[in-house]
Amino acid sequence: MTINERQDQIIDEFSLLDDWMDRYALLIDFGNSLPPLDEQYKTPQNLIEGCQSRVWLHAGLRDGQVHFEGESDAILVKGIVSLLISVLSDHTPDEILGAELYFIDRIGLHEHLSPTRSNGLLAMVKQMRLYALAFKAAEAKG
Repeated sequence: MTINERQDQIIDEFSLLDDWMDRYALLIDFGNSLPPLDEQYKTPQNLIEGCQSRVWLHAGLRDGQVHFEGESDAILVKGIVSLLISVLSDHTPDEILGAELYFIDRIGLHEHLSPTRSNGLLAMVKQMRLYALAFKAAEAKG
């Protein structure tokens, strides 16, 4: 599934719900479906700067594709982490770097998050792109 196909799928899932309390519940469900992050990856290097709650993000390269894992100590944020991982994980660095993450605005996430959570969301996206950039640079060196 491409990044845009996954974004469209998420938009469809959220568009079925008119009430934001239901959308928050769906976001929490996404977070609950996220596998727990192995304790070895809960390190200061994997902690996202700029998040109100604690968010860990780990990335690895497998067969030319970036695989993300993450976790948060806040249930709503964990849902956001889960959405980002489901959209960007298991794609090439170029696909990740070239992706326009339109689903965030289309499901209304930006307008329904506090400013600090919104900043945290941007910090997560930035970190995922930095991982992709690092893997791309490492591949180029060969």
